[in-house]
Amino acid sequence: VETIGPDRILYVVDQRQAFHFEQVFRASEKVGLMREDRLEHIGFGTVNGPDGKPFKTREGGTLRLADLNAMALDEALRKIGEAGLSGEIGEAERVDIARLVARAALRFADLKNQRTTNYVFELDKFSSFEGKTGPYLLYAVVRLKSLLRRAGEAGHAAGDIRVESEAERKLVLALDGFSLALNLAREKRMPHYLCEHIYGLAQAFSAFYGAHPIAKESDGDLRASRLGLCEAVLAQLIVGLDILGITAPERM
Repeated sequence: VETIGPDRILYVVDQRQAFHFEQVFRASEKVGLMREDRLEHIGFGTVNGPDGKPFKTREGGTLRLADLNAMALDEALRKIGEAGLSGEIGEAERVDIARLVARAALRFADLKNQRTTNYVFELDKFSSFEGKTGPYLLYAVVRLKSLLRRAGEAGHAAGDIRVESEAERKLVLALDGFSLALNLAREKRMPHYLCEHIYGLAQAFSAFYGAHPIAKESDGDLRASRLGLCEAVLAQLIVGLDILGITAPERM
């Protein structure tokens, strides 16, 4: 504390240790080490097994990180195959994509819950390309990249955004919620606010794209407007995922 001089110290430890840290912080202030209001316990819930009981590290009930990553990679490869994705991609690139999918599955599964909430570890569910999962968000990003790439190849550029339909209005409102979600996540130390926003944005884009097949739009100005919306959504999804430590592939 004396060497670094931090403004604030955050202790990211199991919520069940809350009373312990309360005592430590009080003691720290009493001995003049650091004021209690500059110390904060960031408690989190437990990760539970299929039986609903917390994994116990002291009893060797948890996986090593290397083993967990290997399991997640295998599951990602299986899910990619089931979804019929990456069919025309070489094996090396396919494995690289699967690594990104596996990382997204694990990180988003852990961060999407309210921080102090317990959750059951379900790798099959976390790795799905449907529902509130990391792979679903990666697919949304890849879909947007593909859409914009094809539009560029066809000579279609993004233009000024104009909002005319209900789906467009909802998508713009979803985009507008980014700052609020980010501030809540920072102020409350609760990443799930950002996760909720990103997922909601991806859902709003899916509804928008279903209502407005951009490639088939004959009105040039309207098509340019909708491509502009797509660019804004893609940029925000990439930034949001990056904050969560998640990177999307270029294709899938």
